[in-house]
Amino acid sequence: MKQITILNPSQLVFGDGAYRTFIDEFLKRKEKRLFIVADNAVVNQIREGTNKLKASGVKFYLDSSVKNEPDFELFNEIVARAREFKADAVAGIGGGSVLDVAKLVAAFVDNDQNIYEAVGIGNLSGRSVYLACLPTTSGTGSEVSPNAILLDRENDLKKGIVSPHLVPDSTYIDPQFTHTVPPNVTAATGLDALTHCIEAYTNVHAHPMIDIYALEGIKLISSNLKRAIDNGDDTEARAKLSLGSLYGGLCLGPVNTTAVHALSYPLGGMFHIAHGISNALLLPHVMEFNMVKAPERFAEVGLALGAEAGSTPMDTAENGVSIIRKLMRNCDIPTKLSELNVPENSIEKMADGALQVTRLLKNNVREVTYEDALNIYQKAY
Repeated sequence: MKQITILNPSQLVFGDGAYRTFIDEFLKRKEKRLFIVADNAVVNQIREGTNKLKASGVKFYLDSSVKNEPDFELFNEIVARAREFKADAVAGIGGGSVLDVAKLVAAFVDNDQNIYEAVGIGNLSGRSVYLACLPTTSGTGSEVSPNAILLDRENDLKKGIVSPHLVPDSTYIDPQFTHTVPPNVTAATGLDALTHCIEAYTNVHAHPMIDIYALEGIKLISSNLKRAIDNGDDTEARAKLSLGSLYGGLCLGPVNTTAVHALSYPLGGMFHIAHGISNALLLPHVMEFNMVKAPERFAEVGLALGAEAGSTPMDTAENGVSIIRKLMRNCDIPTKLSELNVPENSIEKMADGALQVTRLLKNNVREVTYEDALNIYQKAY
């Protein structure tokens, strides 16, 4: 059996009330200057906890400047504030973009390395301050992954920083945070998490230890996403989405994603389309492109999605794609690039950009050429 390396947080707390557990446990630590990167939408929700920190003598700085997908310039501004504050610990409380920035702030607050030097795999020199992540959406899995993504505005392309040093020390997943997430964000982030699981299971680096997470994540997300959209206070659906998202995140470090994510990066970089929307829109087209190379694996994905078994693995795989398309319609997700006002004459530039994301394309079960990328975008148009 091929070798695999799994890097997870030293501590992972899952369940309702995990945020309160974080506050109580942080008060027992030696660190006393906590820099918090938080989503503005949860500032009121976390106030009771931050007041408790303040009353106990912990100084904290609350930075809620991450509004959308962050770029290098915004990150440099935030890390400068963390350095001025002299942070000895960092916590990220928010969606994937917030968590990505928090992870990088923790790595760079006392690091002389330039952020641009860390782009790629294994180029980050280290991290010495404590890092905790608390997701407020069920989507990116950043709370357990070694990945962080920033937008390079000069090239209109997202760039990844991948390092064991970006895996948090502690992760606290509190599904109660997700109850106030709007339906459209619930849909987009949920489909992002579903994509993580599908791409992990159909990856050239797929591994039995990760397959368990991937298949169970597919089942949990596909069967609970619509419930959570229809009723944000459906406690069971929200908890199962959080768990499915966690499973998708656990797939990212050892296996990672493939062509769906690579092809989605130009959509985010050039047109600022939400990451989850980009992935969802491209997912059925990339599945159809890939399934000829691994029909049995895609058939297993189809069954996990709840599709009927066909007479052949390809039939079952195609039934799975039909389930994905139905789920997108039920979640009111755009199914065409033209619906998002993406100019058709931008497809060539998008294909050029996607082919630069070699760290993900190399994981795909089928080689993606420039012509292939053009065809996938065209079919999605």
